[in-house]
Amino acid sequence: MAGSSPRHNSIGVHLVASLRNRLRGSPCRPFNSDQRIRILASGLGTYPDVSIICGELEMDAQDVDAIVNPRVIFELLSKSTEGYDRGKKFDFFRQIESLDEYVLVSQEDSQVECFTGQSDGNGLLSITKGLDSTLRLALISVELPLLEIYEDIVLGAE
Repeated sequence: MAGSSPRHNSIGVHLVASLRNRLRGSPCRPFNSDQRIRILASGLGTYPDVSIICGELEMDAQDVDAIVNPRVIFELLSKSTEGYDRGKKFDFFRQIESLDEYVLVSQEDSQVECFTGQSDGNGLLSITKGLDSTLRLALISVELPLLEIYEDIVLGAE
């Protein structure tokens, strides 16, 4: 979303930088919020706060700047977008065949929720809470300390 708060932007930068460092040498790479993701099943083009693509980039046939194969999507929750991020947007993202994990990052508390797709079509929710905790994205072999995500961030309601 254009015009986000300094807190939102800082957390997004921390995520991309930390993920890039951990993914170096792997077939996966992070993208920031300027990267459009196309959901082929619905035609929706959207800009997640952070996305991770593994392997070859697959582009939309009608929109050569939109990627269609994210493995992980991060959304930074805010008062104005939280309902959509948890609801309708999540419904859209579940239509992406390549998507393994959907990660919701709080801007008010040191808390991250990760929905991991399961082979039976259901999702598994894990909650990582506290600055001394570590987010584990098992399917891409990444461990990310929450202290890095929230470095220099003053938490609490804005």
